[in-house]
Amino acid sequence: MLTHAQDDAQQDSLELDAGPRRVGPERFCAATRTVKPITDMIRFVVGPDGVVPDLKHKLPGRGIWITGSRATLAGAIASKVFARGFKRDVHVADNLLELTDRLLARAALDALAIAGKAGLVAAGFGKTEAALEHDEVAGLFQAQDAGTDGVSKLKSVLRHRPDADQIAVIAGFSTAQLDLALGRSNVVHAALLAGPASKPFLARYARLERFRAGETDGTGTRRTAN
Repeated sequence: MLTHAQDDAQQDSLELDAGPRRVGPERFCAATRTVKPITDMIRFVVGPDGVVPDLKHKLPGRGIWITGSRATLAGAIASKVFARGFKRDVHVADNLLELTDRLLARAALDALAIAGKAGLVAAGFGKTEAALEHDEVAGLFQAQDAGTDGVSKLKSVLRHRPDADQIAVIAGFSTAQLDLALGRSNVVHAALLAGPASKPFLARYARLERFRAGETDGTGTRRTAN
């Protein structure tokens, strides 16, 4: 059992960093006071307008790390973790939760745009169905506003694949968001084909899902065809 002094020393060495060059494989969560992989955490720094998330771990200055879930971040805000972590009064905007979610979603959609330009997205119900039947698929997109009939039909096709449990079901975006990322209109259903450019998107979407749900399969992405 760590003493309070030992705990503070661990926090100083793992939680409060000297900038982006100090990023290692694990950090100390200032909210839960546990050490976790940085892939499960979000770095925060103090900018001109107050505390901001540093998703790319590149912003200058000292940072603190929070477990990457909405509930943990909300608790950190309520218990004034940022003031204690930075050892001074800092401004925490009322919309920090929404800002963090929005930036995580934007990062995932930016990666999706790259995957689309690499030819790894088959959009439209027919193309999605054909990809699920014949291609190596990494993910199935179902827009938040998709009709239940189309969703059920494609999930039925997915269930017949022997690798169904390895294919991410991606339901965290609206049609408008998918349209903007892929540069086309009315993207309700799409298949993410396997390839190098699909991996960054899946990693970023997993991070977004971890933040929103806090209940994952260990990678942060829900993988169920049910």
